[in-house]
Amino acid sequence: MVRRMSILREFRLATAALLALALSTLAAKAQDAAVRQACSSDLRTVCSGVTPGGGRIKQCMIDNFDKLSDGCKAASKARQMAPK
Repeated sequence: MVRRMSILREFRLATAALLALALSTLAAKAQDAAVRQACSSDLRTVCSGVTPGGGRIKQCMIDNFDKLSDGCKAASKARQMAPK
């Protein structure tokens, strides 16, 4: 009986860990979507000549942060501060 309770406790802990991981992944994806939505027009304007890949878009945003809209800046800062 004690062994069964131990297994049940371990199962609950593993389930809680998986749930926490899934929730953090969903939160990060929601933050990414918010940045894409808030920054899409900025990227077309400020980083239009940048070829995607290798972190070039992100670097363009960093290099031109002062040229981005307030909404894009806020979404970018929120994503940066979100737990990973």
